[in-house]
Amino acid sequence: MQALVIGGTGPTGPFIVNGLLARGWRVEILHTGHHEVDEIPPEVAHIHVSPHDPVALAAAIGDRRWDLCIATYGRLRTIAEIFAGRVGRFISVGGGPAYLGYMNPFLHTPEGLPAPLAEDAPLVTDPAQDEKGWRIVCTEEAVFRHHPEATHFRYPYVYGPYQPAPREWMVVRRVLDGRRRIILPDGGLTLDAYGYAENLAHAVLLAVTQPERACGEIFNAADSHALSLREVVFHAARALDWEFEIIDLPAALALPARPLLGRPTTSHRLYDLTKIRSRLGYRDVVAPAEAVARTARWLAGHPPPPMSGIPVETVLQDPFDYAAEDRLIERWQQALATLAIPDWSTPPGYGMAYSGPGGRARSQATFEE
Repeated sequence: MQALVIGGTGPTGPFIVNGLLARGWRVEILHTGHHEVDEIPPEVAHIHVSPHDPVALAAAIGDRRWDLCIATYGRLRTIAEIFAGRVGRFISVGGGPAYLGYMNPFLHTPEGLPAPLAEDAPLVTDPAQDEKGWRIVCTEEAVFRHHPEATHFRYPYVYGPYQPAPREWMVVRRVLDGRRRIILPDGGLTLDAYGYAENLAHAVLLAVTQPERACGEIFNAADSHALSLREVVFHAARALDWEFEIIDLPAALALPARPLLGRPTTSHRLYDLTKIRSRLGYRDVVAPAEAVARTARWLAGHPPPPMSGIPVETVLQDPFDYAAEDRLIERWQQALATLAIPDWSTPPGYGMAYSGPGGRARSQATFEE
């Protein structure tokens, strides 16, 4: 059985390639050749061509055929068309921006995505809503037009080694720079669907081994346990034997945290994984807390290189302006120090159903069985 992986050297690629090899497949990868990684073993053949160039791609593959093609990189609409009739099975990877509101949360009232998002949630239907999301939806339609029995995955943001724009770098660099304070919006309680590279590769490999359950289907894929932004910071820092003082600011004021949050609201962005769990038996192979720790340790030893000559800090849009951060923290603390809390005739409570710390006192001094 011969498989072609388009990509192969990004975050999920080595896990997919080596997973296929372990399952008895003969594997080739198709990529530009600009980035090679040690995790790809020497028995894997390489086709070096840009998967964004349709003419060069068609010429490079000629009249060859494969039993399986996994397309994780490149211009997917063009790839789907070129490989029509050339592969036994076609598995493709797209993204969450297909969902209405994923990139433009203000399309919902109040703003923010419904949580969690199932595969049948509303999609972008007009470029005026979100041009990127609309293009992704059109690409999904093209995949199934050319490959009716395809399997398509909607990835969230992918983290792990070889992620070219890693959000964890914004935490790791602050550790390496000796920063002890980090600003988070609304306490860093925002929950996000993210996917560790090994976990997402595992999802794809489950589809490879269960064609009867995967063909013709679209699946959400993500870590099944969503970490809050605060938890991501905590686990990344702890992996490097570091501890931050979390500076909790209202989102409107927490400007230094914009790059880490990655969008203009602190509303949640969560996937419903019921379908992939029930149909394919998906479970995380690496717990997200450990996955974040592994990523942080890897980044500490492998600072991300520039992307096309552009510093990764510019791509992430984090200026790492610690002097400005400190001025903001100082002004916030001064404002809190001068804020007079009013007296209440009856202090607000948490509701009589709440019995945790600061809640309703027990009705009896002792408990009798």
